[in-house]
Amino acid sequence: MEHFLDFSVISDNFTYFMIGRFPHGPLGGVGLTMYLAVVACILSFFGGLILGLLSISRFYFVRYPALAFINLVRGMPLLMVIFWMYFLMPALFGKVAENNTVIMALTLFTSAYMSRIVVAGIEGIPKGQTEAAVSTGLAPWQVMLYIVLPQGLRNMIPSFVNQFVSLIKDTSLAFIVGVSELTHVATQINNRTMAFPTEIFMFIALVYFIICYAFTSLSRWLEGRLSWSKVT
Repeated sequence: MEHFLDFSVISDNFTYFMIGRFPHGPLGGVGLTMYLAVVACILSFFGGLILGLLSISRFYFVRYPALAFINLVRGMPLLMVIFWMYFLMPALFGKVAENNTVIMALTLFTSAYMSRIVVAGIEGIPKGQTEAAVSTGLAPWQVMLYIVLPQGLRNMIPSFVNQFVSLIKDTSLAFIVGVSELTHVATQINNRTMAFPTEIFMFIALVYFIICYAFTSLSRWLEGRLSWSKVT
């Protein structure tokens, strides 16, 4: 009797699902998914921090362009941003690896969202602390750097982790430009075997769930831990 599900396709291609052809070829699968997400998240942290600070600047000629860029990017689908960077970067810089175009697209897109996390974290600091710091003779930039940001960044950590989870899922759109992350690898294997689509896509759904659930649990733990620290 034929089995309804046959997961031998997973065991036969497990290494390819995890790391692609690495170390004898390019990294792919889960390894590339995490690489894209981690690099884009690190860059987005600094991009979001800069955009967030610029968007609350007291100088309108700094604040308005930053807000315009943030709203423009947030109003665009990520897929369009990926296509935009895929065709724009080679036109500006010559040949650019597809991985780098995707990282740049994810960075731009995620930075716009992280900027709002930064603004919310800064605005969550009581105004009295800023006023007290100014009264001691500190310059506004010193107040932001030494008083507001250290406290605000601590409040932002759970939201940053949640954004990282979203970023992991967003990497699945990289397959549209031929980047061999997990979804693209699954599609390759499915096209080669033409017999196990249910098993293959059930497996990658499980992989995404495990990764995202682990980081979501970390975010909840951090949120509880930081809240408890504030109370004590």
